[in-house]
Amino acid sequence: MNRVLTYQKTIQLHFTFRHERTHSTRRLIRAGVPQGSALSLLLYSAYTNDIPRPTSGVQLALFADDTALFFRSRTRRSIFRHLPRAIDELGQWFRKWRIEVNPDKSAAIQFKYSKNRSKLVVHWNTPNLKMLNTRIPWQRSYKYLSVTLDKNLHFREHIARVRKNALFYTARLGAMLGRKRKLSRRNKRTIYKTCIRMVMTYACPVFAHVAPKALHRLQVIQNKFCRAATDAHWCVRNSILHRDLELPTLSKYIYEGRIEAILQHRRITSQCAPLRGGRLSTAASHPLYP
Repeated sequence: MNRVLTYQKTIQLHFTFRHERTHSTRRLIRAGVPQGSALSLLLYSAYTNDIPRPTSGVQLALFADDTALFFRSRTRRSIFRHLPRAIDELGQWFRKWRIEVNPDKSAAIQFKYSKNRSKLVVHWNTPNLKMLNTRIPWQRSYKYLSVTLDKNLHFREHIARVRKNALFYTARLGAMLGRKRKLSRRNKRTIYKTCIRMVMTYACPVFAHVAPKALHRLQVIQNKFCRAATDAHWCVRNSILHRDLELPTLSKYIYEGRIEAILQHRRITSQCAPLRGGRLSTAASHPLYP
């Protein structure tokens, strides 16, 4: 079923539905903007600009139409005393401004960094969270802003997913990046950095702390590209191939990206910090990271 939008001179927006060769009658769109419109994100941001910040110490994160609440504490009792209150406050604001929450895309996840894997998603006596009388399910992992977060922050599922995507793009670009292709090494490197490495290192400051064994699975893809792009013999070391192509290893690239993200975050924080006692509170006086 396709939706066809028609514009009128009076700036009134109408819509019709088409199924095969049959069209419905025209109806007036009384609210909203066309899907995919350039103004959609701007108008939505303006509409939700006054979304209330939780008063219970819970942090609110917004990105386009994605909303996340997170709270950090050493005790589970403190978490489940403050988090439901923040969810209720947010739900009341959604109900007031007639914003519907999709329960199928809502989830709750409890992060607990541990080297051991647990078969339980959460502890057996963990209370349920609800948003507008709808239960929010607890999950072991959740994909948020294209990053798969697991409860132990090992990022194994995320690395497995991006590795699969990188292999897919590598196979599709094999006609240009292969051994016997006449494309220059510089152009091959540019295509790899733009189309393949970007997929593997998206949001890399988030998972920069992963185990070297997990990160090595992504490094293997880059090693194979270097060997194919240079048409090198099997006895040539990977370090020499990286040097000739002027490509850093993924571990070095991710580490540099993490440092750059930290410095950028501190610069933004120092610019947006409020005045305290006649002095500007900078990131240097209040370090964000140990």
